[in-house]
Amino acid sequence: MRLYNTLTKKKEEFIPLHPGEVRMYNCGPTVYDYFHIGNARNFIVFDCLRRYFEYKGYRVTFVQNFTDIDDKMIKRANEEDTSVAALSEQYIGAYEEDAKALGITPATHHPKATEHMDDIIAFVKELEDRGYAYAVAGDVYFDTSKFAGYGALSGQDLSQLESGARVVVDERKRNPMDFALWKSQKPGEPAWESPWGLGRPGWHIECSVMATHYLGETIDIHSGGEDLVFPHHENEKAQSEALTGKPFARYWLHNGFLNIEKQKMSKSLGNFFTVRDIEKEFSPEAIRLFMLSAHYRSPLNFSRELMEAAKNALERLRNFKTMLDHMAETVPDTQPDAEESAWTQGLSKYRADFEEAMEDDINTADALAAIYELVREGNTYLQAGPRTKQTVEAVADLFQGLSDVLGIAVRESGGLEEEIEALIEKRQQARAEKNWAEADRIRDDLKEKDIVLEDTPQGVRWKRL
Repeated sequence: MRLYNTLTKKKEEFIPLHPGEVRMYNCGPTVYDYFHIGNARNFIVFDCLRRYFEYKGYRVTFVQNFTDIDDKMIKRANEEDTSVAALSEQYIGAYEEDAKALGITPATHHPKATEHMDDIIAFVKELEDRGYAYAVAGDVYFDTSKFAGYGALSGQDLSQLESGARVVVDERKRNPMDFALWKSQKPGEPAWESPWGLGRPGWHIECSVMATHYLGETIDIHSGGEDLVFPHHENEKAQSEALTGKPFARYWLHNGFLNIEKQKMSKSLGNFFTVRDIEKEFSPEAIRLFMLSAHYRSPLNFSRELMEAAKNALERLRNFKTMLDHMAETVPDTQPDAEESAWTQGLSKYRADFEEAMEDDINTADALAAIYELVREGNTYLQAGPRTKQTVEAVADLFQGLSDVLGIAVRESGGLEEEIEALIEKRQQARAEKNWAEADRIRDDLKEKDIVLEDTPQGVRWKRL
C-alpha cells in the first residue's frame, strides 16, 4: 500500500512500525457546535482507511480526540450562559449521533483533553526542564528556535509568514513563531493547578499528549484536514519530537478542502453548513457516498447537483442489493454449470481492482468505480437467464464486502426495508383474497414513498425511483 506523506511530499510504501498492527491518530472536533461538512470529509475518509486496514487483517488502534477546553468553547459557553463542561457533553453527544448516521466507526479511544490534565502538565514541565519551553507570567511557550526541524512538515518559509495570520501575536514571546503550551487563567475561565499557577492547556499540546498516551512515542499515521498542517500539526510534531527525540508520526495524511459551489466555505459568505443542515435534504448515506466520490487529497466541490448524483448512485446500489436478496430467496439451489462457474470465478477481478485503488493512496473514487462495474456486470449477467443460488450469493458476498470497506449503507436505514417488505406481503395477501382496492391502496402508499413494485417470474421485487 502506498500513501502520500505530507512530511516527505511523496507517496511511500506503508510499512507499519509493528507487523500486523496499525496505530492511527486523527484530529477530532472541538465540541462547541455541530460539526460541519468539511469536518465530515475528514472523519469519513480516514474511517475508510481504518476499515481497509481491518479488511486486510491488521489490528488497528484508532484514536480520535475531543477538544473539550478551548477559547472557542469558553466563548460559546459564555454566550449560551452555560458551563464549558455542559457544552462539551451536549456536543459530544451530537457528534456521536451525527457520526453514527454517517457510518463512521467509533474510535478505539475517544479521549478528552480534560481527562489528561496531569499528563499535559507533566509534558509541558519536562519541555521546560529540557530548555524547549519558557514561562512568562503564568503562560508557557514552546521555543521554536530550539527545535531544528521546525517547519519541515508544512514546508513553509516561516520567516515570510505574516504575524497575526496564523501566528498569534504576543510581545512576550521570544520569537513570533513560538506557541502556547499553557495559558494562565483569565477571570471566569475554567482552570487547573499547575507549576505556573492556575491555567489551562494550549490547543496543540493535548494531541501530542493523548497520541503518545494511547499509541506510544512514535505512531504509524497521523491524519487530519489540510488546514491543520500549519500550525497545529507542525506544532504537535515539534513539541513531541523535542520531548522524546523520536519521530512523532511516520506518515502524515491530510485531506483536501471542501468548497461550496466552488467557493470556500465561510459563515461570512452564508455557505457554511453542518451535517445536520444537509441531512434536511439528503440522507447521511448519500453524504458519505458523495465524500468518497473524489480522491481525498483533491479539493471537493459541494453542490446540490452533485449531491443528487450521489443520491441516485446510492439508490442504484440499494436496488442491486435488493435484487440480490430477492434472487437468493427464489433461484434454485443447484450446482452451477461450467459457464456459470467460470463467470463466478471472474468476480475476483472486481476485488483486485478495488484493492488496487485503495492501495494507491486511498483512491476511493476508483474503488467506487470497481463497485459500480460489479453492479453493471452483475445486473446484466444475473438477469440474462436462470442462475443458481451459489452464483447469486457469491456476487452478494463480494458486493457487501467491498461496500462495507467504504462504509456504504446498501440497505434501507431505520427499519424502512422491513416496513416495505411487510407492506408488500400485505398487498400479496390482498391480491390472493381478490381485495383489489386494498392491493391498489398499498401500491399507491408505496409509490408515495418512491417505491415501485416489479412482478418477476420469481415474485414481486421493489426498488426506489
